[in-house]
Amino acid sequence: MSGDSDCTRTSPSAGSPSDNEFLPDRPKYVCSLSPDLITKAREELQEKPEWRLRDVQALRDMVCKDYPSLGTCLDDAFLLRFLRARKFDYDRALQLLVNYHTCRRSWPEVFNNLKPSAIKPVLESGFVTVLPRLDPEGRHVVCIRPDRWTPSNYPITENIRAIYLTLEKLIQSEETQVNGIVILADYKGVSLSKASHFGPFVAKKVIGILQDGFPIRIKAVNIINEPRIFKGIFAIIKPFLKEKIANRFFLHGCDLNSLHQNIPPVILPEEYGGTSGKLDISAWNELLLASEEDLLHDFSQLVLPCDSSPHDMLVSGDADEKQCDDSLRGMKPQLYYCY
Repeated sequence: MSGDSDCTRTSPSAGSPSDNEFLPDRPKYVCSLSPDLITKAREELQEKPEWRLRDVQALRDMVCKDYPSLGTCLDDAFLLRFLRARKFDYDRALQLLVNYHTCRRSWPEVFNNLKPSAIKPVLESGFVTVLPRLDPEGRHVVCIRPDRWTPSNYPITENIRAIYLTLEKLIQSEETQVNGIVILADYKGVSLSKASHFGPFVAKKVIGILQDGFPIRIKAVNIINEPRIFKGIFAIIKPFLKEKIANRFFLHGCDLNSLHQNIPPVILPEEYGGTSGKLDISAWNELLLASEEDLLHDFSQLVLPCDSSPHDMLVSGDADEKQCDDSLRGMKPQLYYCY
């Protein structure tokens, strides 16, 4: 599906919820949120059910006017992800959508042949999984364990592919779009040699995706068992994190009681002092692998027109890239110092 053809089918009116009647080829949006989550979305995200389709149509019209060759999906449900992630600010939602595509097109090592079956070794290693139970705020907990990665088996980009696919699967849920997610990262056993794979290029790319290139709300990042080396990494990365995101990082060290103040033991596995049994990665792996057809269908709608390139689109923060590059060049010496 090309951006041009989508824009051609779009009704010129942006003010009426009945606009979708003019789009027979586009799936009709049906809200799956509970009454409580509708209220939460209204209070926290400025989402008004009576204006929802009008807002989606406004964003769709902006895409067609300003980025007619973006090659994006323009379905209501897809565009809603970006509106919710930016609290229904049209301009910020549009920029996030453009950034989403730019990130995908500017890093082929991560996004070419992106499908669950292609990262099966990463899933089987247990590098990334999702805990089976939600936290008290209704948020999924994404568990990342870098110690499960053996660099000689595959490059670090395979890990990033696995994390990205995990986020893509999670964001399909409207509940996740409203509630956001929590990250639990266990840095036990991470050595200097392994940390060195997370160099300036990778660091900047990952930060760019998580902050400005993906429609998901990261509500907290809990770091456990971090060695001294991580403090050096974080000190370098922190200046490039938005203040809101930086304030959501919690370094717990080996203090499980500290972790339990953020994530209750009842949803944690025994490995982290929880009461929900041993950490089981099989359920999430099976779910993600079974979602391959759906994910590939979604990705098939993100088509880069033949006369476009990633460089034709503007990504916010470009002015800071040189400063980021210069500062991150000092990472390796500081890592040795911290280690």
